[in-house]
Amino acid sequence: MGASSVLRVEREEEIRRRHPQERSLRRIDPARRRTMARRIASLAMRLALGIVALTLVLTLVYRVVMPVSTPMLGRWLTGQSVTREAVPLERISPALVRAVFTAEDQRFCVHNGVDWKSLSEVVEDEGGPSRGASTITMQTVKNVFLWPGRSYIRKAIEIPLSIFVDTVWGKRRTMEIYLNVAEWGDGIFGAEAAARHWFNKSARDLKPSEAILLATTLPNPIERDPRKPTAEMRAKAGRIQSAYGAMDDYIGCLKPR
Repeated sequence: MGASSVLRVEREEEIRRRHPQERSLRRIDPARRRTMARRIASLAMRLALGIVALTLVLTLVYRVVMPVSTPMLGRWLTGQSVTREAVPLERISPALVRAVFTAEDQRFCVHNGVDWKSLSEVVEDEGGPSRGASTITMQTVKNVFLWPGRSYIRKAIEIPLSIFVDTVWGKRRTMEIYLNVAEWGDGIFGAEAAARHWFNKSARDLKPSEAILLATTLPNPIERDPRKPTAEMRAKAGRIQSAYGAMDDYIGCLKPR
């Protein structure tokens, strides 16, 4: 064996020692690689279909069972406290229902879960889709099924799911769930826990002024104290108050049947 052959053999041995995984991958023929790719794609498709099926089933279950929110689950998983007492809409002050309706989504009774007019008008910033186009239904879907933060992927999931939820749950049930999963303080979830924490009373006993102050804390309840409203909160409360009494023609879908 010549010197060049010896050197070639030594180089191959060195490569085999340094890159055993690369050597094993080279042995995989193209047909096997295609089979592996198909299996991975099939597994990913089954996983996606499983998630969709689970979401649809949960949507049906939540017509009668009060859900927890993903932020609540996140706090439990990280050992943080959660305060929430689920109550039916009948046990929540109509003043709070009206205040949240006025502050968050005055077209709630006329859209199909997505306010297409607002969605088309909203200006998107670099951080992702603006919350300005988010309806109460979309916020409920985000809280119950999705994750916090802004992204185009989440919005793409949120829009069709909101339409489905609006059809399955209806307006009163959607508002009922929203008022029971919305966060109103650090670990304070739902209207009942919020009323007791901030005003030491049940949600059914909230006065209009208290209900409006609670509504002003959305969507930043961690940074806002309804008992000590900032100038910004007082200004928002004034806007809610000025429109509050004129909602009779818009809030009909939430009146008891």
